[in-house]
Amino acid sequence: MATDILIRHVRPFGGEPTDLYIRDGRFARRRSDAALEIDGKGRIALPGLVEAHTHLDKTLVGMGWFENGVGPTRNDRILADRQAKRELGIDARRQSFRQIMQTLAFGVLHIRSHVDVDTEIGIANIEGVVETRNALRDLVDVQIVAFPQSGMLMRDGTLALMEEALKAGADIVGGIDPASIERDPVRHLDAIFALGERYGKPIDIHLHEAGELGAFCLELILERTRALSLQGRVMVSHAYCLGMLEPGRQRSLIEALAAERIAVMTVGSPSAPALPLRLMRQSGVIVASGSDGIQGTWEPWGNGDMLERAKYLAQRNGMANDADLEETARVCTFGGAEGIGLAGYGLSEGSYGDLVLVPARTLAEAVALTPQKRTVVRRGRILVRDGVPAGGLPHVD
Repeated sequence: MATDILIRHVRPFGGEPTDLYIRDGRFARRRSDAALEIDGKGRIALPGLVEAHTHLDKTLVGMGWFENGVGPTRNDRILADRQAKRELGIDARRQSFRQIMQTLAFGVLHIRSHVDVDTEIGIANIEGVVETRNALRDLVDVQIVAFPQSGMLMRDGTLALMEEALKAGADIVGGIDPASIERDPVRHLDAIFALGERYGKPIDIHLHEAGELGAFCLELILERTRALSLQGRVMVSHAYCLGMLEPGRQRSLIEALAAERIAVMTVGSPSAPALPLRLMRQSGVIVASGSDGIQGTWEPWGNGDMLERAKYLAQRNGMANDADLEETARVCTFGGAEGIGLAGYGLSEGSYGDLVLVPARTLAEAVALTPQKRTVVRRGRILVRDGVPAGGLPHVD
């Protein structure tokens, strides 16, 4: 239950000690009549962590160990994933519930999830994650991307299913590798941008294409964003090509992305080219991050802790000084919030009263060591206290 809270002696983003006051679910000017006081003990205060890219419908959290004998290519993984849906009994409602409750303890309060739509499962996964979103809406914000994981043009009927998914509650139109999977980047991008325009939905495109092929697809995305005035409503997920281009070409594309306010999501994958985070941030590109698949058939890694993801970003980019670690924390908070279009985000007066208290002396230490005994508050309701979930939180089998 939400209540008015005075949180004493905390350091927002590692700054000077102060008190934070939450009234009617939002940060407000301090008053003396708070129903509850918390001693922050000098902890770092962050707004709710933002998971800007995951796959809630495909996690195996809480299920048996999946023995991974999948081949090395992306198509191998897509085929294995499709088979696993049939054979493992991956229930999208149950599994999305499990992942959300696991990451809630870390302070992840905002999630964008790509959810599969294809001709074998139809929109069943969309419906399952919508059910979870509705059940947990008081605990976490969930955005659902209708995602044609197996391709859209190459599988007759998928485009119609994408439209059904939007009508069933999906918030965003997803796309995937317009050239290497779809083999027709112009038609693929025309189709998903047309859906976005027809239904007034943002766009989020998985783009793994390498080098100049990826750069060409980015140019097509830029053209459509500009033509349809979708600035601030398009995200490109992964965008590996940005880490593979010669400097002049790289800078030109990055400046164009910044001009059209196209966000870029990176997970800091150790097996893919590192994106030029410093240049992107300096150029004004909106940079977000996510866990991608957590403990799934593609890879067994991850727990969904976005503070840990900030550490991975720093490690992948050779960052070690405190200023750089602080910057990766911003990518996993304010960057993610801007990238997925959150309103009322932050720790300032009038923002929603969502925050995470991390027991660390500096923000850089919080990123480097990722302490686990966190306190999580959602709009005036304490969900986790010093790492212990509050009573009354929902459970799933």
